[in-house]
Amino acid sequence: MSRPIKWRKICCMPLNKTFAPSGSKPQGKITMTIDEYETIRLMDLENCTQETCAMAMNVARTTVQKIYEEARYKLADALINLSLIHISEPTRLQLI
Repeated sequence: MSRPIKWRKICCMPLNKTFAPSGSKPQGKITMTIDEYETIRLMDLENCTQETCAMAMNVARTTVQKIYEEARYKLADALINLSLIHISEPTRLQLI
């Protein structure tokens, strides 16, 4: 028997799902998941710890750590290489 789906919680969907550098043509496209967006929002904007972020999203702390590392890499890549960031549609998420 497979493991039941664990629904992840997010605060809200972003108003804009696409972000592009101004003044120049984007050099590529990076797709960020809504999970990655939410970890950046909670940990960097709301200044939450990984533990608090994990509780808010209803996932394990190690899962938050992995998601956060991937999100930071994607943001750095987009900033350095002038790429367009697109936030993908949610899967297995529950709005709180």
